[in-house]
Amino acid sequence: MSEKNGSAKPDLAVLREEIKQTRAELGETVQALAARADVKARAREQVEHTKERVLTQAAAMTGRVREKALVASERVRGSAVEPVRTSPFPTVLVVAGLAAVVGVILIVRGRR
Repeated sequence: MSEKNGSAKPDLAVLREEIKQTRAELGETVQALAARADVKARAREQVEHTKERVLTQAAAMTGRVREKALVASERVRGSAVEPVRTSPFPTVLVVAGLAAVVGVILIVRGRR
């Protein structure tokens, strides 16, 4: 305030400016303390941040899983389709299954 313990009168405009600046600094400090004390708001911010992080990670993992599933399905298609088409064994099983179903139907009808 004064430079020599009250011997000189301080300039009124300078004092008002210092008071204004001190009030502004005090207001900022109070706002910062209030923000730190607002647990609900901080918790909401943390939840939102965590949601965004989880959604980002989920999207990345979904992309990886789709890529791996595509590669695996292509590998299975390439290796499993050809032996089934060239092997007569599944055809024989289908014919035998149909014959068994027809036989069961005829036996059940014959008992009535």
